[in-house]
Amino acid sequence: MSAGLHALLSGVVNASLNGCIEDCHPEPSYLQCRQWAAWRPCRFQAGGERMSLLQRPFKRFCWLWLLVLLLGGGLRADILLGELLQRAEQLYGPLGDGRQRITAWREMLQTSRSLDEAEKLIAVNAFFNRVVAWRDDEIVWHTADYWATPVEALIKGAGDCEDYAIAKYVSLRELGIPDDKLRITYVKALRLNQAHMVLTYYATPTAAPLVLDNIIGDIRPAAERRDLLPVYSFNGGGLWLPGRPGNEKVGDSKRLSRWQDLLGKMRAEGLLAGAP
Repeated sequence: MSAGLHALLSGVVNASLNGCIEDCHPEPSYLQCRQWAAWRPCRFQAGGERMSLLQRPFKRFCWLWLLVLLLGGGLRADILLGELLQRAEQLYGPLGDGRQRITAWREMLQTSRSLDEAEKLIAVNAFFNRVVAWRDDEIVWHTADYWATPVEALIKGAGDCEDYAIAKYVSLRELGIPDDKLRITYVKALRLNQAHMVLTYYATPTAAPLVLDNIIGDIRPAAERRDLLPVYSFNGGGLWLPGRPGNEKVGDSKRLSRWQDLLGKMRAEGLLAGAP
């Protein structure tokens, strides 16, 4: 994660974080215990008769309707894909290899709709970790910090940590996982000694989360990610700090200007039209 993102996000909750990280005892056992506690939210033509001209359109309609029923929604998915690709070209220009990556993404979502939540997590996490290559924003976007939409990341075929987290969040929301089960989580990667972002999934409001990350590809419980120290998290509904009693929100994600800019870009692309 870039220094710019680190500074931006840290500034939102800087005062509230005083004593959250700095007061951690240096002994590993204490730190691990503190980390674990912090992850938890403290919240037809019949009879051979010739058909008239009026009957023929009706027949075509019946066959078309039957086709739609047999496809079980596949036709709708194709239309949505076509619209998405068209909008992407209008917004960003020629898609190049990005067209295949975006198509593969929509196909993955379509085939994942019947899966249970755990399987959806695995499918989405594996897809983006495989298809998107890690690259710093300075290399991809020629700027210190840039939050890309999933479409932008797939056009480039590259992104940094927040782009993985955002793409996974958007995909799981499209697969029907409620917003309150997902949080884009800002952490400190202790072994790398740098700011980092992951997506966390809470099966229940009081459950310890699962971590979807691009550094370690498999999904693990937060208790097993002792290399990550949670700082704060957000989704479409709010902003949280670790360790707050009663899963108390500390603010609105509308305070994050880059998040609001990102939502605007996704609405223009046709994604998350109902997002707050």
